[in-house]
Amino acid sequence: MMARAPKSGFEAPRGRRASVLSRTPQPSRDRFGRFTEWIARAMGTPVFLLILSLFCVAWITWNTIGPESLRFDDAALGYTALTLVLSLQASYAAPLILLAQNRQDDRDRVQIEQDRQRAERNLADTEYLAREVVALRMALTDMQSEVVSRDVLRQELRSLLDRLDERDHDRPGDEHSTS
Repeated sequence: MMARAPKSGFEAPRGRRASVLSRTPQPSRDRFGRFTEWIARAMGTPVFLLILSLFCVAWITWNTIGPESLRFDDAALGYTALTLVLSLQASYAAPLILLAQNRQDDRDRVQIEQDRQRAERNLADTEYLAREVVALRMALTDMQSEVVSRDVLRQELRSLLDRLDERDHDRPGDEHSTS
C-alpha cells in the first residue's frame, strides 16, 4: 500500500515528515564506552572518594607504623609507590572521564535534534489548528447572516402578534361575542 501525500490547504498540517523518534532505538554495542561511563559515574561518587581516602590512610598507616620488615613504601622517600599508584589512577581516570563526557555530548546532540524536530512538528500542528479555527470562524460569520438569532426571532414574532392584535381591534363588529 502506498502512502498518500498530504493534501494542500486545510487538510493536513505543514511540515509533516517521518521523524527520528519513530525508529526503535538500537542497543549500544560499545562496551568500552559503557565501561568508561561506569568509571566516570563511579569516580564521581562520595563512596569512591571515601574508599580512595581510606586506601591512602591505610597505605600510609601501614608503611609508617607497620612492622619494618613488611613495609613496602618508605616514608623517608615520601611514599613513592603511593604517589606512583595515585598518578597511574589519575592518568587513566582523566581520559576515561573525557571519553564518557564525549559520549554524553553525542547523546545530548541527538536529544537536541529530536527536540528541535518535535518543536517543528508542534509548530506545524499549531499553525494547522490556527488555520482550521480561522476557517471555522469565517464559516460561522458567513452562516450568521443566514441564521436567525433567538432575539431576532422573538422580535419578529412580537411584531406579528402586535399586527394581529391591531387588525383584530380595527375590525368593526368583530368584538368577542358570546352566543
